[in-house]
Amino acid sequence: MGNPHPFRCFTLHDLNEKTVKELEKKAELLRRHVIRMIHAAGSGHPGGSLSSADIVTALFFEIMDHSPESGSSLDRDHFILSKGHAAPIYYAALAECGYFPTEELITLRKLHSRLQGHPSRVKTPGVEMSTGSLGQGLSVANGLALALRLQGLDRKVFCLCGDGEMAEGQIWEAAMFAAHNHLENVICIIDRNGLQIDGRTEEIMALEPLGDKWRSFGWNVLFMDGNDMWQVLDTVGMAMEHRGSPTVIVAKTVKGKGVSFMENNVGFHGKAPNDKEYEQAMRELGGSP
Repeated sequence: MGNPHPFRCFTLHDLNEKTVKELEKKAELLRRHVIRMIHAAGSGHPGGSLSSADIVTALFFEIMDHSPESGSSLDRDHFILSKGHAAPIYYAALAECGYFPTEELITLRKLHSRLQGHPSRVKTPGVEMSTGSLGQGLSVANGLALALRLQGLDRKVFCLCGDGEMAEGQIWEAAMFAAHNHLENVICIIDRNGLQIDGRTEEIMALEPLGDKWRSFGWNVLFMDGNDMWQVLDTVGMAMEHRGSPTVIVAKTVKGKGVSFMENNVGFHGKAPNDKEYEQAMRELGGSP
């Protein structure tokens, strides 16, 4: 593209406290958007949206080269939200990046809204894949990565997955395909918050040793605290510099991060806060109801 994404000033060796503090404030703003949207809708998925807020913030406001003006161009970085139920944090980032007005966020899940409960490629500006049926995002990320290679474009494809999604067989088919084709431009980030809709992942379908499993499929494996902005920037930076194979980042996060009564609470996987909970959540996130 002619002009880089206006928010992008990231390089691996140029992290500074001012930049990180600004990103942390942005993540807090996105979390407030999430709570406000879901409360107004009376439904939605706060837990996984809040756990991945720092990752999404780092990608959209610092790491990825993208802009609303880039439209459907292949010549930019790409993002696939495979865990489509975390749509609120995705919408919040897109709105703050200028893909549509922030005022529209309050229409989440409303009739005729462009912001449905799961992302829609045909309705929502900036959304690259309609997701919600889990396990499919990495396959699409692979297709994008292969298309970029064929076009001779040095761009990255980021795919954000949930850890409960790791029980889907299609994930592992996609993992084999990416490694077999040496798709070094694919970076899969797993939101490893340890909880899924029915409870703890290790009780429902044990994933560990998760890193070893990905490594055995031929992937470069990295780990990070997905709620620490410094670590997110540094680790994704290392992933972007890696060559020869795709990279997966296992990001340890806290479900419901930032709201005390939602943290590590499986009940808020897909439940909206009531009025009293909404007011408390907004205060804890540094805002007002």
